[in-house]
Formats: sequence, C-alpha cells, structure tokens
Amino acid sequence: MLSLSDISAAYGGFQALFGVSLEVRAGESVAVIGPNGAGKTTLLRLISKLIEPTQGTISFQDNSLVHVPPHQVVGRGIAHVPENRRLFPRLTVEENLRMGAFTAREKYQERLSLVYELFPRMKERRAQPAGTLSGGEQQMCAIGRALMSGPKLLLLDEPSAGLAPVVVQSIFELVRKICREGYTVLIVEQNIRQVLKVVERAYLLEAGKIKMQGPSQDFLRSEEIRKAYLGL
Repeated sequence: MLSLSDISAAYGGFQALFGVSLEVRAGESVAVIGPNGAGKTTLLRLISKLIEPTQGTISFQDNSLVHVPPHQVVGRGIAHVPENRRLFPRLTVEENLRMGAFTAREKYQERLSLVYELFPRMKERRAQPAGTLSGGEQQMCAIGRALMSGPKLLLLDEPSAGLAPVVVQSIFELVRKICREGYTVLIVEQNIRQVLKVVERAYLLEAGKIKMQGPSQDFLRSEEIRKAYLGL
C-alpha cells in the first residue's frame, strides 16, 4: 500500500533522513521506533506531504505522492494524527469530528456512528469543548477525527506522548482495537515496549537511518533492543 524508496529529507542545512526505505502492506500495522531526534516525525510529515523529500520516491497504492499537496493526500486516503493532537479547543468534540469529514461529507453520519462505536466516551462528551477534555480523551478525539475521513492508511505520531501511565495503557488498547478493525496503521512511538505488543512489524530508525527491520517479536527478542530501549 505504501512504499518509501531511498528517501532523504533536510530542514535548512540539517539532514534529518538518509536514504530511508520502508513499506506498509494493506491491513498491516507497522511501527517506527527510535530515540528522540531520529527522524520519526519527519518520516510521517513526508508521507502526508507537509514537507518534500530531497531525494527518493514515495508511492501510495502504486501512485507517486511526490509534489502532491497535503489536501489531495487526505483525499487519496491517508490520515495523519500529529503529535500533541492539534484539536480545535473551542469547538465541541462533535464539531472537531465533523472537521475530519471535510473530504467525504456525504458519509459523515455513517462515519460518526462508527467513531462513536469505537470510542463510546466521545459520544458521551460530544457537546463538550475539546479543550476541556483530559489528555487521553483528546487523543481519542484526534484519532476519531482522522477516522472520519475514512482512511486507507492511518498515521499516528506518538499517541502516548504526555499521557499518564494508566492512560497510556488504554490508548494502546484503542490502537489495538483499530488494528483489529482492519485499518492499515503506521505508528511512530517512543513507548517501544507497548507498541511492539500491538503491531506486526517494526523499523528501528536511528540518526536518520533504518538500522533494523522485521517482525515485532524479533525486536522483543533482540538482546540489543532489550538493552538499549527496554531497560532489560
């Protein structure tokens, strides 16, 4: 479904990615893990076309995404949940969800029902301003808003960032539930232990380069990963 080949990216004079290649198959859940500053968020911003690569190709369902503007990327079926949620705080939960359906207004009610089924708490809070929600509820709202576009590929950037440990557990349960619903998911996450229990495959990104890739169970069994990232 998604293919990145020999992708490099830079901000001004800073090189963030160096010849990165990865793929995500339809119906698959994949994580990109690694330390702060590794280039993980840059990778998602490239896919959603918030920035352009300096070299390499990005294709989605065998169609190139190079020079495709962000709004057309959404129309093609890619939804991006950015780090820190980026909700409209003064709008209600339901108004935020409505914003996610701007490319498919005719399916608004159908998708709203689906989001409320996945996230019952959002239905309870539907008339509440998004800025008054707890951190975990805001993350649910942000993911729900992305699902309102009916994505073929869901990009999640650090969904557990800034949340209390007990809330982190519930967020990963929601991510697992979304994966079981058949959504194709690419997730960037620093909570490596938790995310590897949810996804099927993973890539390790360090200093802008892919250092390891394979089934998530291989990462959990890797002595190097256990020592460097799991504290074992």
